[in-house]
Amino acid sequence: MSERHADVLLHGGTVMTPNGAERIDLACRDGLIVALGDLRDTWSAENEVDVRGLHVLPGVIDSQVHFREPGLTHKEDLEAGTRGAVLGGVTGVFEMPNTNPLTLWQADLQTKLDAAAQRAWCNYAFYIGGSGSNAEQLADLENLPGCAGVKVFMGSSFGDLLADDESVLRRILKHGRRRMAVHAEDEARLRARKALVEASGDVRQHPLWRDETSALMATERIVRLAAEVDRRLHVLHVSTTEEMTFLARHKRRVTVEITPHHLSLMAPDCYERLGSLAQMNPPVRDRRHQEALWRAIRDGVVDVVGSDHAPHTLQEKAKPYPHSPSGMTGVQTLLPLLLDHCNAGRLSLARLVDLTSAGPARIFGLEGKGRIALGFDADLTLVDLQAQRTIHNSWIASRSGWTPYDGMQVKGWPIHTLVNGRLVVRDEQLQGAPQGQMLRFLDADRRR
Repeated sequence: MSERHADVLLHGGTVMTPNGAERIDLACRDGLIVALGDLRDTWSAENEVDVRGLHVLPGVIDSQVHFREPGLTHKEDLEAGTRGAVLGGVTGVFEMPNTNPLTLWQADLQTKLDAAAQRAWCNYAFYIGGSGSNAEQLADLENLPGCAGVKVFMGSSFGDLLADDESVLRRILKHGRRRMAVHAEDEARLRARKALVEASGDVRQHPLWRDETSALMATERIVRLAAEVDRRLHVLHVSTTEEMTFLARHKRRVTVEITPHHLSLMAPDCYERLGSLAQMNPPVRDRRHQEALWRAIRDGVVDVVGSDHAPHTLQEKAKPYPHSPSGMTGVQTLLPLLLDHCNAGRLSLARLVDLTSAGPARIFGLEGKGRIALGFDADLTLVDLQAQRTIHNSWIASRSGWTPYDGMQVKGWPIHTLVNGRLVVRDEQLQGAPQGQMLRFLDADRRR
């Protein structure tokens, strides 16, 4: 048989295909997966990599990151954020609209797309913020190239991005067909309860201020409003037992995303150890809520795990609580944490793939992503399930330079990362230059 030539040939790995885990070779050419199977005698490549002992996963997609560009690049930017992504095995990201200026209009989106070109190490798309100022234009805005969809902040935002008025929410929901992502906390309740923590200045009371009731009230409200206009929702960073119980009854319309920090950190210990470095919105909560999240994973209620990477500088985080900002790094540690949970028996590798790759691709209608199959894009994450590493601040690429997991030992680690068929991380080391591309989405009719 005549030899065929590829750009990259991976030999001897355990490949997570739609059939399950298979010990096969994989060939990539022109950014696509072009062959699977025993390719030793029939294929050659410029880059032939022995990956025996490694698992080959569909590229990890982080559907919730804040890369702070434009306007807040002292704590993160697109180059550093995506560099951290690929070092952590992430091949695609959806970036959020609360930058300066806010991402509300086509020109704002284009500014981000232009900034990412030739600077992003992984593939990318950007959310448009849903607002009273642009509600009637959202049906057009959400279908612009490079748009991940519409993101609505019911709480924890400011200015035109805060959509806590029911009439505004109805207008936003009516204009558009794509699945709408939502941060669900009840702003009125948060404002009323802020005095609790202003009086104490105790970060351990963060979950008391932003309690489970504020989350449930907002989640119930947006699901009710969405049902009125037949709009699909994606509820982000769900953190409570009560929300999961409610959302399990609405899965035909609503998909659910959770974060690694809600699965990996626990109150009150995290606040006592880390102070405001553990401060997130919605908060890291106690064992009862964390156990509910793991049950929801096992029961199939959870569709996606996204990092909610939201960095601030250590100087900013050191402000007295509650004036310290909420947010932590996460894109680079998303996969190591989940691999460690796999090794601890909390989820299977197949479920990890569904939560971080197949799930996001299916829910958001990504073209060519989410599975290892002929003709799909060659976005691949290669991991060593037995590798033991210690996470350190010095490993974190983010401009903020820290992680709440500094000093944590984990088992399972990303070794190689391929983006569009190119090895951008090899043997844990960055190589080449950033050449990430804009993610492509199916048209609205095919998404429904």
